[in-house]
Amino acid sequence: MKEEIKKKAQAIEQFLNDHKGLNTVVVDVSEQCTWTDCFVITTVNSLGHLRGLARELWSFLEEQGLSVVNRHKTPGDDGWELIDCSDIVIHLMSPELRDFYSLEKLWSVLK
Repeated sequence: MKEEIKKKAQAIEQFLNDHKGLNTVVVDVSEQCTWTDCFVITTVNSLGHLRGLARELWSFLEEQGLSVVNRHKTPGDDGWELIDCSDIVIHLMSPELRDFYSLEKLWSVLK
């Protein structure tokens, strides 16, 4: 993963932690994936938290010079919001969905 992308991903990780995201991780998928370099994954504690965090995050991403490819006016009701910034893909997930899909485990198996 390029150093510039790594620094931006770490800034996103810190932002999510500062806004009560839980167990936030950066997963480098650059060697296994051709369409992105990393995932930033965090757990939200409610649908309201997911929606508020997504709105705050969009402003932060803009400040960081990252454009959001798939911006929705209202985050979904399913407990998972995927925010695609091309080189960085951010996953805001409910505890149940994060446990069920286990993205960290899935992508670490591919290494």
